[in-house]
Amino acid sequence: MEYTDIRSVSELHEFFHYDKPLHPLITIVDLAKVDRSHRKEGARYRLNLYSVACKKIEGRMKYGHTNYDFSEGTLMFTAPHQVLSPGIENKVTGWAIYIHPDFLNASARGSKLTEYSFFGYEANESLHISDAEKNVLEDCLRNISREISGNLDQHSYNLILTNLELLLSYCSRFYDRQFLTRTKVSHDIVERFDRLLNDYFAKGSLIESGLPDVKHFASELNLSANYLTDLLSKYTGKSTQEHIHLKLIDKAKALLWSTENAISEIAYDLGFEHPSHFTKLFKSKTGYSPKAYRQLN
Repeated sequence: MEYTDIRSVSELHEFFHYDKPLHPLITIVDLAKVDRSHRKEGARYRLNLYSVACKKIEGRMKYGHTNYDFSEGTLMFTAPHQVLSPGIENKVTGWAIYIHPDFLNASARGSKLTEYSFFGYEANESLHISDAEKNVLEDCLRNISREISGNLDQHSYNLILTNLELLLSYCSRFYDRQFLTRTKVSHDIVERFDRLLNDYFAKGSLIESGLPDVKHFASELNLSANYLTDLLSKYTGKSTQEHIHLKLIDKAKALLWSTENAISEIAYDLGFEHPSHFTKLFKSKTGYSPKAYRQLN
């Protein structure tokens, strides 16, 4: 499959038929002024930039292989190498800030910003913000815009980064609020995850299916791995991986006490390729080796 790679801020401006960028590594775009007339239906684009976009679209846009409706206006995030496939868009308004990885990786502070999990969310997991929240973010954006538009000096990087840190910190706060205000949806996801987890470990043997990973359950729930982990952490205090490990340890305890199978056999039955990995995980979670735990019975 062919993609058009957009590797830099300048290439992005050319693609948008937009004015030349004021900074080589970071830019703020008025989405209403982007020229979309040259785009082809079904074309695929790969963006080597981080982005935060507050957009309202009349029509539909495809991200990856799925169409999404943004008519209500949402805040969405992308990390480098996200595949975009623009569909038919009648009208787009809003703003977007695009940051090249080199800008963030120029310092430890900047590199830390790439760790925000929402950069790995899917488009249907976008952040819905109020007008008041939008105003807060746009205050940060105006400060960044002033620095980009002015004469760059030795203070510019730190001032831009400080306001970018503030913007993303507010986004993290607003996502926490969204997890809590959408209580019914979130509880339903937690309950469905619990059922999937129980069903997976209820199998007679995990030898063929192997140990489940976070992506497996996220896919079953039609969520990104990052979003599922963040949601579970907010509601249960434990990540997806921690839930998997706890269920695994519970099953291991039952097998250790209810059977006389060798430790290695139990490890294989639980989907481990190497018994030593099972022993290490079991001891890290219980404080006992499998052999020592069995002797407690």
